[in-house]
Formats: sequence, C-alpha cells, structure tokens
Amino acid sequence: MMDSCVRTGAQLKETGFGYTLSLIGGKYKMVILYWLAETKVMRFNELQRSIGSISFKTLSVMLKEMEADGLVDRKEIPQIPPKVEYSLTERGQSLMPVLDMMCHWGEQNRTSVLEEQEESPSIRIG
Repeated sequence: MMDSCVRTGAQLKETGFGYTLSLIGGKYKMVILYWLAETKVMRFNELQRSIGSISFKTLSVMLKEMEADGLVDRKEIPQIPPKVEYSLTERGQSLMPVLDMMCHWGEQNRTSVLEEQEESPSIRIG
C-alpha cells in the first residue's frame, strides 16, 4: 500500500503523503481531530480542557488552519454571550480511517514492545 506513495526523486511536498502531513502534522491537529471525532461537537473551552496542554492562541490558530483546510466546521450561534461550536466536516471525517489505522498499529506495536521490555529490562519505552 505504501509503495504507491513513495516515489523515487519526488519532493515530499509533491506527494499525497506530504499533502496529508501538511494538513494533520504538528503537535495538536491529530489530537483535535481525535476529540472532534469522539464527541462530534465541541465548544472552544471544552476542546481546550480536553487537550489540556494547549494555549488559547495555539488552539485558535490550529482551528483556523483546519477550518481553512476544510477539515473543521465552525458554527456561530447568535446568543449572548456568543456560542461557537466546532465539528468535523465530511472531509475531516474522511481522515478517521487513517487515525484508526494509526491506533491499530500503535496498539499492536505498543503491546509487542511491552512484551519485549518484560523479557529484556534494558529496553525502555519513552
């Protein structure tokens, strides 16, 4: 499967892999996708609390970028005080199989590394 993405001599940014990384790369974008997939709709403060280690400014920038890339929908609800909700667009939801595959890979490999660690105490995770 990966062979189709790897092209000899191609610049990374010119590949589908590079494009995908440009949309979900960085410290928080996949975490934002995870929480929005998990809860469907979240307000800014809920999202910030769920992530925990993200600043107001960073979350704001990430959400604006993801909205511009068509991954996240921002819905303003006119009331006092104003209410803003975020959710995944159809395009954002189409990334969920990618995240599911990463989760599956992580579960398989985390388990195998933990087993190796038990057999050989010199191997350590993180």
